[in-house]
Amino acid sequence: MISLLLAADALAKLGATVGGGLAVIGAGIGIGRIGGQAMDAMARQPEKMGGLQSSMILAAALVEGATFLALVISILALFV
Repeated sequence: MISLLLAADALAKLGATVGGGLAVIGAGIGIGRIGGQAMDAMARQPEKMGGLQSSMILAAALVEGATFLALVISILALFV
């Protein structure tokens, strides 16, 4: 019975670490796409650069916020 409880705890820790890793990978891909698309848009229309930069920063901040939330949840799952 104890071995089943230890196995369940190990699986929970594995799931928390995999979830945190996937969240960080997803954020990296998302921010990379935001930056790449913004650079393409700035190359096409340089006069719109100010608005694009503020939109890009806002979108990147939202992605980071969601990533931090996922990391906090995975850390809570890891230690609780």
